[in-house]
Amino acid sequence: MPLGTLDRSAPTLFKHGPSALSRLTLYSALALFLMVADARFHVTEPLRKGVATALYPLQWLMLQPVELAERGAGYFQALQAAQQDVDAAQKKMAQMSVRAGEADQLLRENAELRKLLELRVRLDTPALAAQVLYDTADPYTRRVMVDRGQLAGVEPGSPVVDANGVLGQVTRVYPMLSEVTLVIDRDQAIPVLNLRTGARSVAYGDPVGGSGGGMELRFTPSNADVQEGDLLTTSGVDGLYPPGLPVARVQRVERRADSAFARIYCTPLAQVYGARHVMVLKPQAADLPARPAPEPAPQKRGGRK
Repeated sequence: MPLGTLDRSAPTLFKHGPSALSRLTLYSALALFLMVADARFHVTEPLRKGVATALYPLQWLMLQPVELAERGAGYFQALQAAQQDVDAAQKKMAQMSVRAGEADQLLRENAELRKLLELRVRLDTPALAAQVLYDTADPYTRRVMVDRGQLAGVEPGSPVVDANGVLGQVTRVYPMLSEVTLVIDRDQAIPVLNLRTGARSVAYGDPVGGSGGGMELRFTPSNADVQEGDLLTTSGVDGLYPPGLPVARVQRVERRADSAFARIYCTPLAQVYGARHVMVLKPQAADLPARPAPEPAPQKRGGRK
């Protein structure tokens, strides 16, 4: 038999040492003893401190790539947010600059026209602030209720405006509330003036026109000089609306060969469906002088034949 095939290990009969169960019991008791000793006497505290001190450089080195990645991501995010803020600020400054230039130009032109034509400065119209409460329940009308009434000095026929233009007219007054008929109501009519041409006309409410409600210039000849984009303001000839209040802008002009009048659709400038805070103006007729009394008819001379 070859020598390499011989088993040189000691027979099982001659092996000595504790059994696996004995070693498990010993190590378990030792672990329990160490845990109790560490909890009561902190015997392993110096060992933990030493291991933590020895491993700190390795931990710091391993955390550096993570911190660098977080710092880089935060830097790029902050840079992008700052760039967006700068772009928004530049756009806002450009818009404000354009508006300021337009306002200065309008003020200068207004002053020059008043000086040239020797127009007197228009008197301020007394106004009362009000708030729109709700729409009326009638689906066939376009009316709203405001929180100012007869006790606050509101009069029937008072014009109502918002920040953009004429909103409507007070048609019914209660002690604490008032009913305002909007300019898009079919029964509402406002004398207007075309600022571009100076032509006068009357704008009527058109509940079904435009996007759910608009206005219309009726009885305008087909050859009238009216273009899309013309601005319409109050003319002041009715004795109710002060002159110069924005009313609407011409949206579409339809001229037909079979009709002597043109169909002119307008878009109101006021927020007829979203107005919240409004101003109730005093009717202009209150400041106008009274009409002179009619002259008596001349008496016929001569008696009965």
